[in-house]
Amino acid sequence: MTIRTDSGIVAVTGASGQLGSKLAMRLAAEGAAQRLVVRDAARTPRLPDGAPLPDSEVAVTAGYTDTERMVRAFRGARSVFLVSAREAPDRVAEHRAAVDAAVAAGVERIVYVSFVGASPEATFTFARDHWHTEEYIEGTGLRYTFLRDNLYHQGLVHMVGDDGVIRGPGGDGRLASVSHDDIADVATAILLDERPHVHDGKTYDVTGPEALTLTEVASVLSGVTGRTITYHPETIEEAYASRAVYAAPPFEVDGWVSSYTAIAAGELAGVSDVVERFAGRPAQGLAAWLDDYPEEWDRLLPA
Repeated sequence: MTIRTDSGIVAVTGASGQLGSKLAMRLAAEGAAQRLVVRDAARTPRLPDGAPLPDSEVAVTAGYTDTERMVRAFRGARSVFLVSAREAPDRVAEHRAAVDAAVAAGVERIVYVSFVGASPEATFTFARDHWHTEEYIEGTGLRYTFLRDNLYHQGLVHMVGDDGVIRGPGGDGRLASVSHDDIADVATAILLDERPHVHDGKTYDVTGPEALTLTEVASVLSGVTGRTITYHPETIEEAYASRAVYAAPPFEVDGWVSSYTAIAAGELAGVSDVVERFAGRPAQGLAAWLDDYPEEWDRLLPA
């Protein structure tokens, strides 16, 4: 896919986070103009030598509901890369505020990071938030593209307890987890595609190259870490009971548990060719990602 560097300013939200920072580095490498939207200027992504990214500006806001600063951050941008907000009871309202700011600023297009299977009936409760956000974006009349990502490889590492056990009601279901790098490569290709309208109104499932059961995930982690990691399939009741120790709010626990029941229901099992189509290479599997990012799983190493 041929890319263009005259696509106007791209506003990258969440630019200090895992996904936003990777996208910012890629846009900079392609010579694209961008505005990095962050909460803390000190965490703005920079080149390895500490220099600012070329052709980039920095806009600091207090979050998506900081309307005045969000409008300023988006003004003059042609496209907004909208990273979903942290899980919260008012998450959809936060997304709507960011979308409203994009409209007020005169933005032409939003590329939104959604989730596979987003729908009002999705088993994974947080995927319902994404569907409501997608519906809101569609209603604005802006050009849009939705990137529906699977669970992140990184998230699978965090599923492992201190005792080396993954616990959850995932049954024998499969998931096609994906790396942040692959999502950033897909986003770069879409944002800078020389065909300006080819992605308008499109929804792309962004997945890894294979769908694994949680037993297979545990096996891959065991092979890389040299520690025996296992999967214990809980009942739904057991899952809620085992997570009670965290004293988390009900909406958050519902999200944790339903991420597993969505796996069990087969809603995360689809494997797409989106990464290969847009990045021009195969998607990165879990084992390869673990090899590339040992710092992400060093806590799992044997004592």
